[in-house]
Amino acid sequence: MDLVWPATTWALWVATLAAAFKVSGRDRTPQREPRHPAPAPVAELLRGMRVQDVFHSALFELAGRGWAIVEGDRLSLAPRREEPLLPYERWVLDQVGARMGGAPRAPVIALMPDGQVLDREFLPLVRQRAIDLGLARRRWSSMLVPVLLACALVVPWFATVAAAGLSWPGMIATMVSFVAGSGLLLAGRGFLLTPAGREVAGPGQVEVNPQQEWIFTGSGWHGVEIVPAATIAQGGKRQEIGGHVVKRWIEVHGDSENSYHIAVHDGSSEKAVAFRVKQGVYQDVLPGDSVRLLVRPRSGAVVRLLAHERQW
Repeated sequence: MDLVWPATTWALWVATLAAAFKVSGRDRTPQREPRHPAPAPVAELLRGMRVQDVFHSALFELAGRGWAIVEGDRLSLAPRREEPLLPYERWVLDQVGARMGGAPRAPVIALMPDGQVLDREFLPLVRQRAIDLGLARRRWSSMLVPVLLACALVVPWFATVAAAGLSWPGMIATMVSFVAGSGLLLAGRGFLLTPAGREVAGPGQVEVNPQQEWIFTGSGWHGVEIVPAATIAQGGKRQEIGGHVVKRWIEVHGDSENSYHIAVHDGSSEKAVAFRVKQGVYQDVLPGDSVRLLVRPRSGAVVRLLAHERQW
């Protein structure tokens, strides 16, 4: 079978796709300072934090402005006021109120909506706020370009299937066309950071607010004492430990890189144990998660995340 023509059509489509992304990657919008400082949820989004972290940040920011009261890991809503709210803030309060179901207080961890709901309803509102502040922009001005690119896949797909039939080249072409077309359409108009947004998302911009601690006491930890791993180190250089993540925090070290930490409670002790983790692990686990870790007790460093289970 002659695959020269199908290969040519695929090469042309890939070249068109690359050119479209290259052109769309150029930021032609005039540089301007954000009209307002970036709210904490927007900054978390720009830094690539998970949507649960963004929701948590929005909730605690609202609590800091008097819309809710947080005591330990319990939250209660304050009476609604006439103060205007951003769309994503209104969404957060509506979701929290619905999940509380009229109860006076509830665990913060129980108020987290499902991840798919956050991705579908909450995240677009925060992204729009970032765009309004000049911290981000859309890759495409409309859906026309991704739709045309997806439709153009019909040409190389048909050329391959016509030449190869149901053999492996035809099946690969079908799979690639489906995945690429779906990806282009699901990505929508795209979301890119502007220079101002990259500055907000850059290293050294994390603000640590001790009033916005997200903790979990469902494992029996009383939310009081956390000790360094070195103080309870026993046995060999490496060991496995398991338990629930009860707290996370970031330590800022001036000009050097920030360090990321989690506290793990074994379900029976009075104290939780603090470990230093890589940024990727910090972003992947949340308070309330059940984890199993390979650690170096004397240095307090986590070598590897062995198991991870979300309990909510």
